[in-house]
Amino acid sequence: MNQPDAASTESTFLRNNIRQLGKTLGEVIKECEGKAAYDVIEKLRRAAVKFRREGNPADSRVLEQQIAKLPDEEANSVARAFSYFLHLSNIAEDRDQNRRQRHHELHADTPMRGSLQHALDLLHSKGVGSRKILRYLESACIVPVLTAHPTEVQRKSTLDLHREIARQLAQSDANLTPSERKLLDQTLTGLVATLWQTRMLRRQKLTVLDEIDNALTYYTSTFLTAIPRLYQDLATRLRPERKHFDIKTRPLPPFLQMGSWIGGDRDGNPNVDASTLEQALLRQSTHVLRHYLQEIKTLGTELSLSRTLGTASPELLALSLVSQDNSAHRVDEPYRRAFIHLYARLAATSVALAERQLALRPTYDAPPYETPADFQHDLQIIADSLDQHHGSLIAQLRLSGLLQAVSIFGFHLASVDLRQSSDVHERVLTELFKAAGVRLNNKPVNYSALSEEDRISLLREEVRQIRPLASPWISYTPETEKELAILRMAAACRRKYGAAAIRQSIVSHTETLSDLLEVLVLQQETGLIAPDAGKASHQGADGLMVVPLFETIPDLMRGPQIMDDWLGLPEVAKRIQNTHDGVQEVMLGYSDSNKDGGYLTSNWSLYYAERQLVQVFKKRKVRLRLFHGRGGSVARGGGPSFDAIQAQPPGTVNGQIRLTEQGEVIQGKYKDSEVGRWHLENFVAAVLETSLATGPSASQTEDKNMSRFGSAMDTMSDAAQQSYRDLVYGTPGFNDYFFASTPILEIAGLNIGSRPASRKSSQKIEDLRAIPWGFSWAQCRLMLTGWYGMGTALHNYIENGSAGAPATPELRLAQLQEMADIWPFFRTLLSNMEQVLAKTDLGIARRYASLVPDKKLRKHVFGRIEAEFDLTLDMFRKISRHELLAKDELLGAALSERFAYIDPLNHLQVELLQRHRQAHESQSDDEESRSQRAIHMTINGIAAGLRNSG
Repeated sequence: MNQPDAASTESTFLRNNIRQLGKTLGEVIKECEGKAAYDVIEKLRRAAVKFRREGNPADSRVLEQQIAKLPDEEANSVARAFSYFLHLSNIAEDRDQNRRQRHHELHADTPMRGSLQHALDLLHSKGVGSRKILRYLESACIVPVLTAHPTEVQRKSTLDLHREIARQLAQSDANLTPSERKLLDQTLTGLVATLWQTRMLRRQKLTVLDEIDNALTYYTSTFLTAIPRLYQDLATRLRPERKHFDIKTRPLPPFLQMGSWIGGDRDGNPNVDASTLEQALLRQSTHVLRHYLQEIKTLGTELSLSRTLGTASPELLALSLVSQDNSAHRVDEPYRRAFIHLYARLAATSVALAERQLALRPTYDAPPYETPADFQHDLQIIADSLDQHHGSLIAQLRLSGLLQAVSIFGFHLASVDLRQSSDVHERVLTELFKAAGVRLNNKPVNYSALSEEDRISLLREEVRQIRPLASPWISYTPETEKELAILRMAAACRRKYGAAAIRQSIVSHTETLSDLLEVLVLQQETGLIAPDAGKASHQGADGLMVVPLFETIPDLMRGPQIMDDWLGLPEVAKRIQNTHDGVQEVMLGYSDSNKDGGYLTSNWSLYYAERQLVQVFKKRKVRLRLFHGRGGSVARGGGPSFDAIQAQPPGTVNGQIRLTEQGEVIQGKYKDSEVGRWHLENFVAAVLETSLATGPSASQTEDKNMSRFGSAMDTMSDAAQQSYRDLVYGTPGFNDYFFASTPILEIAGLNIGSRPASRKSSQKIEDLRAIPWGFSWAQCRLMLTGWYGMGTALHNYIENGSAGAPATPELRLAQLQEMADIWPFFRTLLSNMEQVLAKTDLGIARRYASLVPDKKLRKHVFGRIEAEFDLTLDMFRKISRHELLAKDELLGAALSERFAYIDPLNHLQVELLQRHRQAHESQSDDEESRSQRAIHMTINGIAAGLRNSG
């Protein structure tokens, strides 16, 4: 397998690793499936590589013909072979990313962009010192939020093997002896053989509990160790003590924490209820407590310091004397005795919170810790004693990491968000008001029929009421009972694990002010908000932050006014100041806005809404925290997080940001500890730079680019939306075209998540979730959601202009080129689209179009898509002044190699879809099951190859 000449010498290691893994996979296939099967796969591989290298359409037709001749039983092996090669390539690329980062740090003159050191150097050059950064971190909030959206198609079993293969591959960089090299090769071959004989697909659909457990594996592999190490690295860079033993073991403020939707996100998922929320926090608590117990046990072994060789603080000695350890061997070892006591207390805590013993029984019973702060206090006593008695470096070995971890993860591990649709809240309150006989203007209340003004009046009055609205003596509908139960469970979990366990209640489809007030009423009814809880409370009864989620284009436009009204309510303003530290969060949805209005309009609507929100919050003197509902694909806000954060409007980050990590993005970023560490560092560095690098004006909200180019963007956004909606929602038969030309129906049958693919049981684009919508377009290699409408918008603006635009087409093109050069928003918009265009393949997409039985419809729709793609590509070249990926030769070379392994899977998928749909009625159950498995394997492989398709 030869890399193109354009790739730099940096790709040598990567190329060698991919060759090694590819050769190993070939050996395994030959051994397990026989030489005949291997020869078929190799013949297809060579044909695909030849086409990609020489570009002769005849070679592509040869590939199609070879695949068309495959019997069903061979198709299965071919799908597995190419899919697993792409899995192995991903492993090699991740390892190569680590290698290049280390090489840069060792040999480059300047820190790598996106690193902490680069961010700190930039801030220091702007006059922002370490003390100011430390003060800033005290109020900062940076939170990746793991979600279980149905775009992750890989099983946990295969991911575990991936991790071990990556670990072994990393050793190949070492200076090994011949015998060590031989053993490594044998080990890798054994692991690849295990992978080949491991079932790629799930037999059953994932449950919510499966999703909870799957997410916890990333804490084991990455978060529990990588996040404290990141803090430690930042602390070292911010506190450069003159001498090693001058280090003070003090945890940084917990500015970077983890969030989760798994177990609490019930919007459209009937499988999430009170029990899944309870289990989510129970399992999370179990996980983090087990980690703490192991760390305490290890520290008790490691810290063998004797009083005969050094002193300890009075507080440490007092802590050691509380220990009931009576071993004569440890009588002079106060640190070990102290850790024995901490272990006993933590073991008791695990029984109280995890409801079972998680490790070896302690030698005696001790009272449990009431809060993580109590545990942290004892750890700090030990750390202070070490610092004061020549042991600060000893504390840095393990104790400082544990101390920091407790401040980050507490006893709950990650904060679980609640999320529900405003429609559900409305139905629940309609029933509660009716059953309680509540009256408004002397008439019985029919809440769903009230005007918005009357709803607001009624809800505000209800918030002031002390008497309950819900009654334990009334039987409500299952939906209402379920909603009340999960909110009551949330209150119980906050009492058990602390208020940090659940902080937010997100309202999907927020369209009015009453949508937010409804959640306050429901919280009050279920014990989340205690009566008169306007002032700060430490009992977990001060309530969850009500977070609106603005998703569609119209919702984004209404959002700033809704927030102005919300922040203007005195009772709300009081809650925000007293309960939420003066911060109000707003969530923005990338997926639905894209499905609603297309790529350009979605991005511009989000940018515009953020600008308006900044002005509203500035007027109301409330701090804004944006929660970005991003996915893996560019259409859903994907792309490099560092660039995305830096492209945010001025004043919208300011040290406060949460964003979702979804689907295959989670395993791509976090299955490997070092890769995960880099992504987290990237995230923090971007927030620091964006928030602080502009010096005194960091808190200002002036956007010079907006004032210069906003009118042009408005014009282009309108044109792009019209073009996109005319295709998707205005073209007769487009619905039929989409369902026939993509594997959407087959994706719905893939066991990749607990959430249904559609909100309703229909075959309408309007009812389809935005995530499988985008996923389907990626599978057929059109990637339509990441570019359609851009070409028309850019071309029309250049040719026709708008009010206030430059006078001639040449000047308008120059204006767009300037926007790409100096405006981070527009530059990132084009850069992300560039990657999508590079992955789009009209030749393969045309094969999927052949699945549409109506020839006239097929020709019409595909013709429009093809014309828009050509126009978009032409506009990109003119504005960027270069070819696709010309400025990223490494990525271009990697994709070129990768396509040679994705292409056969696409051709095979089309062939299998055609066979399956034609023979659907006549197939036996076993034949249909085998056919579906092969299709699902191609879906798995294509998703792995594209990496960010969900």
